Amino acid sequence: MAAVDDGDKEVVHLPELGCLELRSHPLRGRGVFTRNPISKGTLVHISPVLVFGREEYRDYGKHTCLDHYTYCWRGGQYALALGLGSMFNHEPSGSENVGFVRDMDRALIKYVALRDITAGEELCICYGPNVWFEVVTDNSSSKSATAESPPETPLDFLHSFQL
Repeated sequence: MAAVDDGDKEVVHLPELGCLELRSHPLRGRGVFTRNPISKGTLVHISPVLVFGREEYRDYGKHTCLDHYTYCWRGGQYALALGLGSMFNHEPSGSENVGFVRDMDRALIKYVALRDITAGEELCICYGPNVWFEVVTDNSSSKSATAESPPETPLDFLHSFQL
């Protein structure tokens, strides 16, 4: 059997954290939580996506509950994240503890811890500034930057990775 090249577009090595679980949040509904601490910079999850063409989404997808779970994709397309990717709840920009990067060439979304995350904490991403629901901010374990570490935006942090 030939060795697998890590640069191969056909092979995606999935993180094996073994500590993520779906739980019901009293205000936000289902969400992703961790049983163990997760360190800043950890690749938390990789979601394959189903890509919908612009016309297909306009004619069908946006008229269903899928509309609440899709990501904008290139060329006016939309993508539905499979796995846990559609289960991360929202926190406003600067309060989220997980960031994401769209790998459009391989039809994936990669989720990375933006800060240290404590056991029992909900993992949340930022959906952007224009959400279609009342924002419930209940990520009580959110940590702010300390004097020893200058604040950085989630995008600054994510750009430091070769994903």
